[in-house]
Amino acid sequence: MSEQPAPPVVVQVTAEQAGRTAGEVLRDAGVKDTAVARVGGELRDLAHVVAEGDEVEQVPYGSEDGRAVLRHSAAHVLAQAVQDLFPGTRLGIGPPVRDGFYYDFLPERPFTPEDLVALEKRMSDITRQRQRFSRRVVGEDEARAELADEPFKLELIGLKGGSSDDDGSSVEVGGAELTIYDNLAGDERVWKDLCRGPHLPTTRDIPAYKLMRTASAYWRGSEKNPQLQRIYGTAWESKDALKAHLTMLEEAEKRDHRRLGSELDLFSFPDEIGSGLAVFHPRGGAVRMEMEDYSRKRHLAAGYSFVNTPHASKGSLFEVSGHLQWYADGMYPPMQLDAAGEGPGTDYYLKPMNCPMHNLVFRSRGRSYRELPLRLFEFGTVYRYEKSGVVHGMTRARGFTQDDAHIYCTREQMADELASLLDFVLSLLRDYGLSDFYLELSTRDDSPKFVGEESEWEEATAALRAAAEGSGLELVPDPGGAAFYGPKISVQARDAIGRTWQMSTIQVDFQLPQRFGLEYAAADGSRQRPVMIHRALFGSVERFFAVLLEHYAGAFPAWLSPVQVVAIPVHSDYDAYLADVVARLRAQGVRADLDASDDRMQKKIRNAQKQKVPFMLIAGGDDVAAGAVSFRLRDGSQDNGIPVDEAVARVVEAIATRA
Repeated sequence: MSEQPAPPVVVQVTAEQAGRTAGEVLRDAGVKDTAVARVGGELRDLAHVVAEGDEVEQVPYGSEDGRAVLRHSAAHVLAQAVQDLFPGTRLGIGPPVRDGFYYDFLPERPFTPEDLVALEKRMSDITRQRQRFSRRVVGEDEARAELADEPFKLELIGLKGGSSDDDGSSVEVGGAELTIYDNLAGDERVWKDLCRGPHLPTTRDIPAYKLMRTASAYWRGSEKNPQLQRIYGTAWESKDALKAHLTMLEEAEKRDHRRLGSELDLFSFPDEIGSGLAVFHPRGGAVRMEMEDYSRKRHLAAGYSFVNTPHASKGSLFEVSGHLQWYADGMYPPMQLDAAGEGPGTDYYLKPMNCPMHNLVFRSRGRSYRELPLRLFEFGTVYRYEKSGVVHGMTRARGFTQDDAHIYCTREQMADELASLLDFVLSLLRDYGLSDFYLELSTRDDSPKFVGEESEWEEATAALRAAAEGSGLELVPDPGGAAFYGPKISVQARDAIGRTWQMSTIQVDFQLPQRFGLEYAAADGSRQRPVMIHRALFGSVERFFAVLLEHYAGAFPAWLSPVQVVAIPVHSDYDAYLADVVARLRAQGVRADLDASDDRMQKKIRNAQKQKVPFMLIAGGDDVAAGAVSFRLRDGSQDNGIPVDEAVARVVEAIATRA
């Protein structure tokens, strides 16, 4: 685990401090490194005036909230720079996002890479001016008058009952107040934006930033709206933090699974098939087979039963489950089949989830408490309609195979089942080479999308929280992030370069058993409703493959490598000798190849290293005479004169122990 930061300082405002600003109160207490303050649980500018008894909490620059405010402030500076250099450009929104920020614009022409250079220079001018971010509360009419030239801002003002957008950009609309933030140079207002805030005190307080790229984006995410130009940037609490992030991005680019998939001949995305639909090549298929086979073995040992279900179903199944009500936007359109005469046919859907079909397996006959917990498992391929703009290789795909399990248990069994299930999940992820985890607990909020009784949600949430806390891992809250039918734990894993990936999810569900009328015969003869636990361990085979590929930078451990051994003869005279060695390895289940090409030996070695093959067995005349090989690893280290029996044993042991 990464080192945890010191807890933030909290100061209670005294009578003497009442009427001062949050920033002054924190400075009086000797607190430094403060981006904004949290007052009464709400993020506030450091210029916010406090009252007696208020609790003022430091929000450091490097904290999650501190970085969000820093990045949103940088987005304002970007927007000011755009309107300075490109007068007439209309403003969209500019929220912070993970590792950075963006701002959407409607310019007279698309931005170019040269424009980004000029904009970054103008941003530097603005930050050096130490312009103050100053908050003003305005009425709706006043806001409309001041922003009359900004049609997108006027639209936001016209929205009632919520924030301006779904990504937290900043505007309170239809509520008690609207706010505008002015950028002040001295007492002169040089720029303004409709914004909820908060912001850093001045533009000079933005320590490090960089503009990254441009993209097209529809206003408010709808294809029915105008297409805008989006500029992405990143901002950090120090130049060192920015440099570390840019270095990580360079390394991430080298590790991009789409790039490695092509270089290592693992998979592709043919245009003829469609976006987000991967085709595995023989080498990629070998890795996938190994991943799945080991997972099957572990699941069988843990008491799971394997099932298989179809790829498509009548729509009525998803009406019962609630997916057509709550998830229709993520499903492919229906296929109308089985039409009789002139009547309409039946709607069939490609399945987005496996859980409804697993419920039918449970319901296919009477069940007894003696069968519980019943653990059903499937490598089930599902299909989800992702918009083309968010499809990203195999990490955000339209067709993928979930390693999906559904556990049916009694309420009394639920706590133990969740604890053992989380242990199983973490153990299996560690076997694949991931080891740095934290957990996220996703719960319901006041959204109408959540179904079921509050008491059931409380019981399910408490059981998940207990299992998570029992693991000893850091637990991070995620209010409102639950599925519509129940809360969940998500296992978050950090990879070799520090990026976080959401991996396994565990969800407790009291709702679908009710919807499907699932029952079992209890020990007292009564009919009881089982608890349903949803669990995807990889998330999807394709996504997990991509994560491992990037984690290992293509250099899979020997047991997962698509080709585990390449035999390299010094001369073609020794092809037959090494062919026999390869045959012995294959007889032991090793994926071994003989490079009998016309290339020189050194090129054969380079080719094997480029393909990230773990072991190379090289043989020349002396090796043949001694019944030996030179045993070479992909890092370049080499042992000469190793007897063939020992070389084979080394390879087999490394694979068997997953070294």
